[in-house]
Amino acid sequence: MNNSEWLSNYDPSNEGFWNSTGKKIAWKTLTITTTALLFSFATWFLYSVIVIKLPQIGYQFSDDQLFWLAAMPGLAGGILRIVNTFLIPIYGTKKVISITTFIKIIPLLMLGFAVMDPNTSFQYFMVIGFLMGIGGGDFSSYMPSTSLFFPKKEAGTALGIQAGIGNFGVSLVQLLSPLIMSLTIFSFLGGGETIVATGKKIYLENIAFIYIVPLFITGIWAWFSLKSIPVMATFREQLDIFKDKHTLYCTMTYIMTFGIFAGLSASFPLMIKNLYVPLDKDLDPLQYAFYGPLIGSATRIIFGKVADKIGGAFLTQLTGLCLILLFLALIFGGYLTPTSKNEFNGFLAIILCIFFFTGIGNAATFKQYPVIFSNSPRKAAGVIGWTAAVAAFGPFVFNVLISQSRAISGDARLFFWFLIAGCVMATFVNWYFYARKGCERPC
Repeated sequence: MNNSEWLSNYDPSNEGFWNSTGKKIAWKTLTITTTALLFSFATWFLYSVIVIKLPQIGYQFSDDQLFWLAAMPGLAGGILRIVNTFLIPIYGTKKVISITTFIKIIPLLMLGFAVMDPNTSFQYFMVIGFLMGIGGGDFSSYMPSTSLFFPKKEAGTALGIQAGIGNFGVSLVQLLSPLIMSLTIFSFLGGGETIVATGKKIYLENIAFIYIVPLFITGIWAWFSLKSIPVMATFREQLDIFKDKHTLYCTMTYIMTFGIFAGLSASFPLMIKNLYVPLDKDLDPLQYAFYGPLIGSATRIIFGKVADKIGGAFLTQLTGLCLILLFLALIFGGYLTPTSKNEFNGFLAIILCIFFFTGIGNAATFKQYPVIFSNSPRKAAGVIGWTAAVAAFGPFVFNVLISQSRAISGDARLFFWFLIAGCVMATFVNWYFYARKGCERPC
């Protein structure tokens, strides 16, 4: 073990150590890893913007094919989060954060050159979409790492800040992409220019290439600045989290919060395109898509500190109840089967409220888990990684099941009934085990 890379005798629960040494190390680490996580989320959700624009630059993909393309980063993100869940105790913060930052440059290069070639196949775009999921997968390394650096009393704030700012990467992509794609900054590479129906020139490759430089700089910063905490455990040893029933219950509540946030972030632009653009040709999905992730990210940051003060279980309970009501409003208000463009404002308002409450729930659940597993910081970190891994399938589940729901019943209402059922179960589990008076593990 290289002593210059690994911290020794790091104990954030020791107040004297925390105030004299630990706090400075923890916040420095949080700054670097949060910056890296911001670009991870940007990479992960970049495809949701690219997919919307592919038909405009000449690719003849069907709506179902576009949903599958948008789903691929979510599928990969979930699979790779399962892998990332176990990496920190084996390789340490420095190696994992640095290498995962550098490796995301590869699919960005592939994507940039792919959209410049009109002969790029659907299958190749599927491969690229899967590789873009690397940006979603490494979240399950970042959050367990952060949970090790901070004491439990400040874990909610730290994890809320990291996840919230990381989630801003979704809004960053959806907000800046319309501007970035209009610039000629990579014209020296040749090709790529497309004139769309509005008469504007767009350079879709910009959306991929623009993030390569900050990823490279952040990777260098992480490699030379980060240290690792020696919480060593083999892969087999870490599997003990699955012997505790609360791992399943935590997974359910995080699917309800982050799973819905991530899934809706990825599918929101396509939902606007399919539901409301046919009623209003002037509607641009990207003009509105970034608002939801922005709201969800901001509330996650704000309510991380609130969760530290009042506990996470109450906020998770509030989130579950409100999500159930909002999904019912989408269904019974007719916003998933619109007949007039005037219904768009109501649809948008409900979706943004859903994002708001998922942000609260995301902050609350990550406050709960270190408390639920307070007997073992290593298990708490593992559960944080595992729950995040399963919830990361949200973009895949949303895009695939919305498409299947439309194929079966003609619209997406069937899928949203499925979401309601999931929220009811997760909300009950949270109330029974964590929120009610006399519950098993109050948090």
